[in-house]
Amino acid sequence: MARRKSPIPTDRELAILGILWELGPSTVRRVNEAMNEDSTTGYTTTLKLMQIMTEKGLLRRDDSQFKHIYRPAASEEKTQKQLVRDLLDRAFAGSAEKLVMRALSAKQVSAKELTKIRKMLDEF
Repeated sequence: MARRKSPIPTDRELAILGILWELGPSTVRRVNEAMNEDSTTGYTTTLKLMQIMTEKGLLRRDDSQFKHIYRPAASEEKTQKQLVRDLLDRAFAGSAEKLVMRALSAKQVSAKELTKIRKMLDEF
């Protein structure tokens, strides 16, 4: 049986996941308040997004209490790996070399970051 591919979160879904990774399990109201620190998002919009994310398997909902508590279904690291894997396959024909070269040329990299990257490559 083929393994079901995990859905790739949209930008808005990633914003919600980021809030939940930072705050921990939270209510829709708490997530909506955090979202509204950057831009205005209505409560019902946040609720609908989180319901869709639950249906897609991106969030888990604990409805054992009066207030539903949401948490990410996957860790931040696992989600980032999935996003990079998807980008690698779609944009770079699976070439990690091309991905790294484009990443390094797309933005100024500090000497400190380069040192860390060299150390990681040596460890690989």
